[in-house]
Amino acid sequence: WLKPCRLDRARVSTAAPRHPSGAPPSESGTMPEGPFPARAPSPWAELNKVTEVCGHDAIFKEGVTTEHPLELGAEVSSGDLSTAPAEVDLLIVGAGLSGAVLAERCSKELGMSSLVIDKRDHIGGNCFDYVDEHGIRASKYGAHLFHTNFERVWQYITQFSEWMPYDHRVRGRVPDKDGAEKVVPIPPVQATVNALFAENITSDAEMQAWYDKQRVPAPTGEATNGEEAALSRVGPLLYEKIFKHYTKKQWDKYPAELDASVLMRLPCRTSTDERYFGDQWQALPTRGYTRIFENMLLRDPKITVRVNCDFFKEREGGRLPKYSMLVYTGPIDSYFAQVGMPKLEYRSLHFEEKYVEEPDQGFFQEAMVVNYPSPDVPFTRIVEYKHMGNQTDAVKRGEVKGSLIAKETSSDVGEPYYPVPNKQNQDLYEKYRLLAEAESEVCFVGRLASYKYFNMDQAILNALEIYDSLKETGKLQPKRRPEDFGPGDGPK
Repeated sequence: WLKPCRLDRARVSTAAPRHPSGAPPSESGTMPEGPFPARAPSPWAELNKVTEVCGHDAIFKEGVTTEHPLELGAEVSSGDLSTAPAEVDLLIVGAGLSGAVLAERCSKELGMSSLVIDKRDHIGGNCFDYVDEHGIRASKYGAHLFHTNFERVWQYITQFSEWMPYDHRVRGRVPDKDGAEKVVPIPPVQATVNALFAENITSDAEMQAWYDKQRVPAPTGEATNGEEAALSRVGPLLYEKIFKHYTKKQWDKYPAELDASVLMRLPCRTSTDERYFGDQWQALPTRGYTRIFENMLLRDPKITVRVNCDFFKEREGGRLPKYSMLVYTGPIDSYFAQVGMPKLEYRSLHFEEKYVEEPDQGFFQEAMVVNYPSPDVPFTRIVEYKHMGNQTDAVKRGEVKGSLIAKETSSDVGEPYYPVPNKQNQDLYEKYRLLAEAESEVCFVGRLASYKYFNMDQAILNALEIYDSLKETGKLQPKRRPEDFGPGDGPK
């Protein structure tokens, strides 16, 4: 285990922050000279049980110092199954968290062999990150923030990476009651309400009293849709400023068109805790998320990996190896496409990346994630990767003068990211689930196969529990239904 890392507070200058258009915002503000602080102020940082750099990165310990993802090699990248083993215990479709955990556990503890295939050109699923040509570590599929309350998950995942403490905090650009743009904490805390509505709240009790005045009870006593749920949780002022239009941009549906459960989870904080998550363990992998998968999959002789390999095409061509069990982590409706049932509805994300040459003080915006909840901005948020605490050494030394930003826009076209939570989709999934249960030699696992948004820690725990079932019963099968894990973060 390593010594604690030093995480210095950002200094402040008088340079004005920039609006996405490139013009200064209407609010007078400051742009930090360094990255947004990785740690929350006291006493909130002390709630994070990750207090120092910890964990084990075997690849780094073996002397590999590159900060880029490892080269997979021609054979792994070829997608050619003729060079893979002719027979394996597990054929695993998908090299993301669910597939990697099952491959690693079954090999390490039971000596089982796996062939892990993925249609993409990399391992790691949506967690995949890389170092761009400017030397900035970035995520290909949007920012990932690891947080968990499951000690078992934390003890497991720290075997495959070094981790640094990180308290994720989000800012939002929101017009105040007079229309002046403010940069405020999201989810709302005392400072948010004070800045937007000219209040002077200084205690938890005052914040609670403000909520009590604002809240609008559902007409029937129980919220029947998302709008009624939101108004009963946060009241009309915060609902209109922060949640209503952001929800529309995320789902292409206003809260009134969504199930009440979607907005019943709106955070109502009375404290000054600006942390986005309240979990006991919150951290970033020091050398990026891809390194976790490299340690799990690429160092084990019992695990064979092929990327650029489409399961359905290989199955149709009769090129799959013999296997005892199939682990499928893709969309469940794609697996049963031949049945002819309707497709499940998903939301996707589009990322418009831009490299900003030498922004003021080296940064484009005030924090890694800045949300845009107003209806006049088409995207939902901007992520600036340079703020992340696990950036490359070149970034930390100040050698990278520019900054990479990614504007996120939600869409119903593209790679599936989030299940759309409504009764129609859930009823349809139940039909697919019955088909899946009849496939005795196939284990359906993960968010796409379960039609359930799993946080990273939930996906890991689900896979570990499926592995537990294998040890206990001889079958790879879930111990609980996906919904029993509770809600995931969903779109942010």
